[in-house]
Amino acid sequence: MTAALSAAGRGNYSLFLAGDGFLIGYLETDDFDAAQRQMAQTDVNERWQAEMKGFFEGIGERRPDEGFGRVAEIFHLE
Repeated sequence: MTAALSAAGRGNYSLFLAGDGFLIGYLETDDFDAAQRQMAQTDVNERWQAEMKGFFEGIGERRPDEGFGRVAEIFHLE
């Protein structure tokens, strides 16, 4: 999975999990939609989607990686 994520152009990728189950993912990519399309074509991602679906609430029939809520960056300290 990590090799597929890197090959799809995802970098600086982190996941954060709160005690109540709230999951936050952060990644950097030049083209998010292209990275999603490339991942959707991999066997490892298909297996991950099937295994993880039960852990995601409120996404209906969407796959877990289609249930992302994207937010705008409003501050960055460098």
